[in-house]
Amino acid sequence: MELKALGYDFTVCKLKRLSDIRLSPDICFIGVTDEEISLVCRTENTPADTLAREDGWRGFKIMGELDFSLTGILAGISKVLADNEIGIFAVSTYNTDYVLVKNENFDRALYALSKSGYSVI
Repeated sequence: MELKALGYDFTVCKLKRLSDIRLSPDICFIGVTDEEISLVCRTENTPADTLAREDGWRGFKIMGELDFSLTGILAGISKVLADNEIGIFAVSTYNTDYVLVKNENFDRALYALSKSGYSVI
């Protein structure tokens, strides 16, 4: 399986209003529940007025379109990282999954995944 390292920092934050989000052509994940509005975006695109924010994330994308019948892809990646004591923040889209790790663990995460047979580009 091929993983693409993304070359920028991410922020995970909680917002008061959807209108605070400035959509951009870059990666932007929005989660809305009855309890919160969450946003994952490039750090430089983070709204100024957040309820809470966690900076310092880096990520990689699982390459290719993943068929819904496939199982265990994210579980396999998260197991490798968990075995190396690396926490993750995962986001799924219709086509694929993205995995974020803290900046200080990024190189170690990619090394562990490469060692476990994942191709990292």
